[in-house]
Amino acid sequence: MSDDGARIDLDETDRKILRELLRDGSLAAGAVGRRVGLSQPAAWRRIKRLEAAGVILGRRLVLDREKLGFGVTVFLGVKLAARGRVSLEDFERAVAAIPEVQIVQHVLGVYDYRLRVVARDLADFERILRRRIMTLPGVGDVESNVLLSVEKDAPGLV
Repeated sequence: MSDDGARIDLDETDRKILRELLRDGSLAAGAVGRRVGLSQPAAWRRIKRLEAAGVILGRRLVLDREKLGFGVTVFLGVKLAARGRVSLEDFERAVAAIPEVQIVQHVLGVYDYRLRVVARDLADFERILRRRIMTLPGVGDVESNVLLSVEKDAPGLV
């Protein structure tokens, strides 16, 4: 999508470029070009066009949480309390400030928010839950789901 929200037409070469960058976002244009059958300048132009159109929003470094000592991942469903009428912005600002909260998603359904929280172990998660998350403005009901394994973690749709 470009900045104006319009869809961009992608050909098979664009899709190949995106798949290669999803596998390894650190690849230089020359390496991408070699993998998809383009020269370095042609690959560079296509990558720049995809960035300018807003298809490529950035490149991220992926860290191994377990090797960093975060062995537990928990998904939380958070329902804000009806009384008190805390603003969504207040909750979002407060929850975003907690370093162990990796993802904050405003969702439609039983819960208002879905959070991904990492912790060193279950005792550490309990501390984060009691001292940080349950004390956030407007928090009502919370449901925890501990991640057991990941069967698929697809970075893209191309």
